Amino acid sequence: MLTAEEIRIAENCLAKALAAGARGARVTLNKSLMELFGTLNGELDKVSHCLDRSMSVCLFVDGRYGTFSTNRLVENELDDFIKRSVATVRMLAEDPCRELPDPSRTAKNALTGKELELYDPAYPDLTSDERLRMAMEASIFKNREGDGLISEEGEYSDSIYDTLVMDTNGLRCRHTETSFEYGVEMTVKDSGGNRFSGYWWDSTSRLKDLSINDCGETAFQRATAQIGPVKIPGGKYTMVVDSENSSRLVTPLTAALGAFSLQQRNSFLIDTLGKKIFPEWLDIWDRPLREGRTGSRLFDSEGVAARETPVIEKGVVKEYFVNTYMSNKMGIAPTIEDVMRPVLEPCVAPWLERPAAMDRDGIMALVGDGILVTGFNGGNSNSATGDFSFGVEGFLFKDGKIVHPVRETLITGNLLTLWGNLLAAGDDARACKSKAIPTLAFADVDFSA
Repeated sequence: MLTAEEIRIAENCLAKALAAGARGARVTLNKSLMELFGTLNGELDKVSHCLDRSMSVCLFVDGRYGTFSTNRLVENELDDFIKRSVATVRMLAEDPCRELPDPSRTAKNALTGKELELYDPAYPDLTSDERLRMAMEASIFKNREGDGLISEEGEYSDSIYDTLVMDTNGLRCRHTETSFEYGVEMTVKDSGGNRFSGYWWDSTSRLKDLSINDCGETAFQRATAQIGPVKIPGGKYTMVVDSENSSRLVTPLTAALGAFSLQQRNSFLIDTLGKKIFPEWLDIWDRPLREGRTGSRLFDSEGVAARETPVIEKGVVKEYFVNTYMSNKMGIAPTIEDVMRPVLEPCVAPWLERPAAMDRDGIMALVGDGILVTGFNGGNSNSATGDFSFGVEGFLFKDGKIVHPVRETLITGNLLTLWGNLLAAGDDARACKSKAIPTLAFADVDFSA
């Protein structure tokens, strides 16, 4: 997608930066294209075409650092752009911790951008007529209109992303990815006129793998299942979180292991590296090198090579995520800037018998009674303490079977306590998500109306 001329101009910016007095420079060239067809109640509602291109330049000048960006890749304009950028950096305060990553740490195997099989070669041949046909055929509004369905909003979109990162130490790595997505929201009403909505979606890097025709019916079933919600009394319940929402509870963990949070003492996992903080049956890995998997990458924004590594292994914190700058600032070894594709492995607490099926229904049957969470409605967590308060919706279940929907419910607690009460993790992580987190079950979670 990036043209030879665009790449040549970006390459020349590195030389221009050195000629203008920079000690080092990194250039990141991004280009993306998105096509979108939206439907409303089975009729075409909107069409979007979005093309975006930008180039960012990181400059290291006289012990100082600055980042600049432009979307005008015009050769005779870039000389002035680079010169003025270097002059601006010279006015900033010194920051000796800023430097390019050691070349020994950078990716050497991302030459074409297509190494991870995330680019669909059929993408250039996809026509507007085919996009429209898929969006229209995915609609189930006319089939379900008499079943209480009052609104269906669907969107088919496809995108291509192309990124090239280069620096004056010889780094050159590229990532090219296509994405095909369909999502739909269904709104239904009950006999009293109360409205309930359900959403479902799918996404994949290969069009042939997109489950577009299942989304509407799934969203409809999720909407109708919410009819007749009941308020539950406050108290401690076993909580099961489905795989569509479970990453919401993992993200605060991985964020707390980032060097920026640790250095600013804004992390509840400070000084935990190498320590057993979580149950021994919890394993979370960063697996960014899996071909064809959403979220896979060969390098981070600095061009540092990605690697598969345990984040939490047998309950022990195994990795902090430290870029070059934070490594110098904190005086610790650099790793990679962030978790790229976290994968939580299936597990069951040792006092429970592993169920035959490790999907949502199997996990519910395993724990017996509790509340199944199928959506988060706002809330927050304190990154420094781990305390959280989230609005949730879902279903009360008994003997592994759903009894009735639950709404307007709040869960509160502390993330360390919550994860300490982990009962099980399934094997049903959604392939369309960059965080491969399955259904999770926790004991003794505080619910309040």
